[in-house]
Amino acid sequence: MLLTSVVMAVLWWPWSEVAYRGTAPASVAYEDGSPHHLGLVHEWTLSGRHSYTLVIGRDPGLSYGHRLDIDPEMAGQGVASTVWTADGVRVRFPTGHELLVPARFFLHGR
Repeated sequence: MLLTSVVMAVLWWPWSEVAYRGTAPASVAYEDGSPHHLGLVHEWTLSGRHSYTLVIGRDPGLSYGHRLDIDPEMAGQGVASTVWTADGVRVRFPTGHELLVPARFFLHGR
């Protein structure tokens, strides 16, 4: 029984959840002609480490795209807002931090 529990715990780790999800509005058109998505992915490891990754790209499932590691102290409260423009996307966190990701980094399937 104990061995089964340990094996199951190891198989489930690391695990992740999408803590925030957003999509560029239709009014913002990018040169690659695709809709773009943004997600803040929270991951836990077996050692208890928490990490956050911001993923921006064409895949609504967030399996690929431009990836940025975000400090857990900043991302732990989620995302306050996003502003999409032709130049890129500005992400605001409840901590007061802002991050501008230029569009050239997430266009064309990057």
